[in-house]
Amino acid sequence: GHLSVGVCLLAPEVSVGNYKRAVKRFDDGHRLCNDLMGCLQERAKIEKAYGDQLTAWSKRWRQLIEKGPQYGTVERAWLGVMTEAEKVSELHQDVKNNLLNEDVEKVKNWQKEAYHKQMIGGFKEAKEAEEGFKKAQKPWAKKLKEMEAAKKTYHMACKEEKLAAAREANGKTEASVTPDQQKKLHEKVDKCKQDAQKAKEKYEKSLDELNKCTPQYMECMEQVFDQCQQHEVRRLTFLKEALLDIKRHLNLTENQSYATIYRELERTILSANTQEDLKWFSNNHGPGMPMNWPAFEEYNPDQAAAPPKKKRPDGAPPTPSTDHVAPPGDRSSVSSYDKNQAYSAEWSDDEQPTTFSGNENGGNRNSFEDDSSTGKGVRVRALYDYEGQEQDELTFKAGDELIKIEDEDEQGWCRGRLDSGQEGLYPANYVEPI
Repeated sequence: GHLSVGVCLLAPEVSVGNYKRAVKRFDDGHRLCNDLMGCLQERAKIEKAYGDQLTAWSKRWRQLIEKGPQYGTVERAWLGVMTEAEKVSELHQDVKNNLLNEDVEKVKNWQKEAYHKQMIGGFKEAKEAEEGFKKAQKPWAKKLKEMEAAKKTYHMACKEEKLAAAREANGKTEASVTPDQQKKLHEKVDKCKQDAQKAKEKYEKSLDELNKCTPQYMECMEQVFDQCQQHEVRRLTFLKEALLDIKRHLNLTENQSYATIYRELERTILSANTQEDLKWFSNNHGPGMPMNWPAFEEYNPDQAAAPPKKKRPDGAPPTPSTDHVAPPGDRSSVSSYDKNQAYSAEWSDDEQPTTFSGNENGGNRNSFEDDSSTGKGVRVRALYDYEGQEQDELTFKAGDELIKIEDEDEQGWCRGRLDSGQEGLYPANYVEPI
């Protein structure tokens, strides 16, 4: 039942109290800041989880590759993929930190400056807008109320006039109605006509007054609405800038470190040298191996008491090599080819190939590991001190006890476990069974 005031540019002007949506936008704006912060916090969790998964994956597979039979420069290239994962993980942790420490903080600070909570609840900005709209609307709303009342009075007077005219018409046709009564009915019609005319004039006057103050009302409402719009301009502008910052933090392709990771990985892979790896394998496990053929040895009474000079069970010195080839029995190499497996001296046709378990990631166990660490073994005592030369060799003092968990290989090495739980290789002739 509100009066339309012609073409209105703004919703609040159409009717009294129809500015609620413009006021509610302040509450919405504050809530949207919370939503954006929640959105970024969730994304930061995803970035962190991805980084953590990459690190765990890289650590696990680095161990599997290093323990496995791949060797040389191709092993290095494969390990390069693990290095890539570690570096990319760091970048995703940076993304997480930037989202939380920069973007979320920026939104939180802007929200604090843009919206001021009141003790009584709600926001100062929303209250000011609502009061502004009410004040601008008050004079016009009063005139509107007066006009509505005048319209109602006029319509009621018209209704009364119609009823009086109908009664007069009926009186003329009925014989029971006296001339005096007919006169009174006629006077009633005249009075109703006069009342209707007065009500019409009053209604027209109040409508005219309402229309006169409408432009002023529209102007005042527009001013308040413009103030709301200015606050919204600031909010939308800030949001756009914040989203551009977020994009910059998420877009790793713009990060120079990201491009460098893949340049380095490509360089590592391209440096893999097939011929170099084949030559290394031949020199260490093929025809290129230097051999210590058996030679006649005189009896030496002191020989039994002295520990071997080199990592050879027969105490013979290794054949020197100009090509940096690992000496016989010496296990220092670019690969972990023979770290965890004792290979038989001869290849046999019925050897079972190693297979991965059905688990999609190869299971949690290294498919190349043997079952040497099951706890079975023979207790032995060290005859001499031994200082491990490689990471996978044991160090012990004469008199120490340990468990032999794998028999001597063709080069004179045994696998054992110290009481500390450490497993590794040691020269077979440094110990005796207990």
